[in-house]
Amino acid sequence: MKALACVIFSMLLAACAMVPVAKAPEELLKDHLFLAPSERTSADDVFAMSDAMRHYLATEIASQARIKGLQQGLFDALYAKGELQLEYDSARTRNAAQAFAARSGNCLSLVIMTAAFAKEMGLPVRYHSAYLEDTWSREGDMYFFIGHVNLTLGQRPLAADFGHYRGDPLRIDFLSPYEVGGLRTREIAEQTIVAMYMNNRAAEALVRGQLDDAYGWARAAIEQDPGFLSSYNTLGVVYQRHGNLEEARNALSFAMERNPANTRVMSNLAAVLSELGRVEESRALTQRLDKMEPNPPFAFFTRGLKAMRERNYEAARDLFAKEIDRAPYYHEFHFWLAAAYVGLGQPERARKELDLAIETSTSGRDRDLYAAKLELIKAHHGAP
Repeated sequence: MKALACVIFSMLLAACAMVPVAKAPEELLKDHLFLAPSERTSADDVFAMSDAMRHYLATEIASQARIKGLQQGLFDALYAKGELQLEYDSARTRNAAQAFAARSGNCLSLVIMTAAFAKEMGLPVRYHSAYLEDTWSREGDMYFFIGHVNLTLGQRPLAADFGHYRGDPLRIDFLSPYEVGGLRTREIAEQTIVAMYMNNRAAEALVRGQLDDAYGWARAAIEQDPGFLSSYNTLGVVYQRHGNLEEARNALSFAMERNPANTRVMSNLAAVLSELGRVEESRALTQRLDKMEPNPPFAFFTRGLKAMRERNYEAARDLFAKEIDRAPYYHEFHFWLAAAYVGLGQPERARKELDLAIETSTSGRDRDLYAAKLELIKAHHGAP
């Protein structure tokens, strides 16, 4: 099975809360500014089992579990070659039933789906958030922090319906064994996993311009886990895009007070303060941000795009290469480096970078786009 990267959209804020928040601050929630969301935002739907899932549990998973034990049987029935044929797709965060029906999802979706089956089998589940180097993605003019979660399946009492084996806890991770080696994690509560799911859904609604849905999901995330600070950052961006700048400032200030060193909130808050005309406050934050992060994520990439527009392909090549040095597995950097090589008249190198773009892409849409570009280069310059 192809190694699976793990995407958690966090709206420019890492998922660690520096100051605990016991209760959702009602003063930050302004329901009267938005229409009701177009879909349910209930936590009850996140791990809900569909009839198709229960059938698969009673047949395929049960037969595997009787032979291999509960944990390994569950894992193999879901992820072994020749079984469900699950695919990694970062385009949408799905709940358990949706991920099973689509046979695809990002790693948060796959963690949720796996946990839903495990809970139905009576297996204890523990969730973990990993400490990884900062990695980013983008959709249009919005940038997202990429995080990682995994889960551990514990033991359960002997049960005749699923087998008689009790083994050690099984860690399930969708990174490759090489990437998992030495990975530091911290345990997180199930309510935080649910809040992450809801925050992802809010971010995805933002990308689509569905601000009422984005607010509904961000609000639900805050109510589910008031200590998950990413949700307040997302809420602030929702308010900003909706034109509610004071509300945006309040939500972002709340997040920054509890995690004052977070450059993601700082950047968003500086932008909102500038829009409000509070120029000196915005400038002070921006200067502090520049000292903390002189080359923020996508800085070289943005300059590379400018060089491409100016047809300065050598400069673009060097700038895209710098971003790849920082984030070697981000597909779009390889795609644009390929474009720079095309501009330089180096089709062989362009083909190599497009191959890497296809290999590291995280959605079928992107893979299809890059494959089409690769075929175009081969048609014009000859296949290798």
